Amino acid sequence: MTVLDRLLRARRLRAQQREPDLPQAARAVAIIMDGNGRWARRRGLPVAAGHRAGTAALRRTVEAAPDLGIRSLCVYAFSTENWTRPDDEVSDLMDLFAETIRGQFEDLHRQGVRIRFFGRRDRASDSLRAQMAGIEERTAANERLDLWVAFDYGGRAEIVEACREIVRSGVTAEGVDAALIRQSLAAPDLPDPDLVIRTSGEQRLSNFLLWQSAYAEYVFTTTLWPDFGADALRDALAEYARRRRRFGGR
Repeated sequence: MTVLDRLLRARRLRAQQREPDLPQAARAVAIIMDGNGRWARRRGLPVAAGHRAGTAALRRTVEAAPDLGIRSLCVYAFSTENWTRPDDEVSDLMDLFAETIRGQFEDLHRQGVRIRFFGRRDRASDSLRAQMAGIEERTAANERLDLWVAFDYGGRAEIVEACREIVRSGVTAEGVDAALIRQSLAAPDLPDPDLVIRTSGEQRLSNFLLWQSAYAEYVFTTTLWPDFGADALRDALAEYARRRRRFGGR
């Protein structure tokens, strides 16, 4: 190697250190949709109005996602802990889920969105379970975007159930590895998110995708979920693109 070659190599190395490789786009995004109640209270409206406004925000966000390079979008719709909310709020949410499937999700189906639910279904009504299964079947061939809806979902419960399934299958301790646990989760086809967004200014995980988000980047925004949409999603993606993902390395 000549002196000139060594100088050029050293310059390239310094440039790489100053300008680390940045991710070009977040292909898999997950969102903790938070702030419906506060949005409603600030307007003197019932909480149900906030949840209804939140469904409009979901549609805006889903429709914007493919043009921003997103291929998988996962949203936290209802957690295992949400059952502890007042009975009338839970009832309104279940009615709104059914309405959203009949209206918003059917429209998204016509736009090429595939919809899949994961989490528990046994605590939902028979009619809601039938609607969930129906929209999954009708959208199964769609390829424009995968929309994953976490319903009656909790990350700890998911991992516990995966461990139980492995034990029931008779696998020895030596046979358990990360790949086996991954395949035993509620939605093994769900890609690990590149980016997790939480709205409303709260900065916590709230038991969402604990296994899958081990190396995800997080963006916390003060925007309340009903005000979220294409511009806020674009801002979060731009923040992600300025970061360097190391996955535990340097």
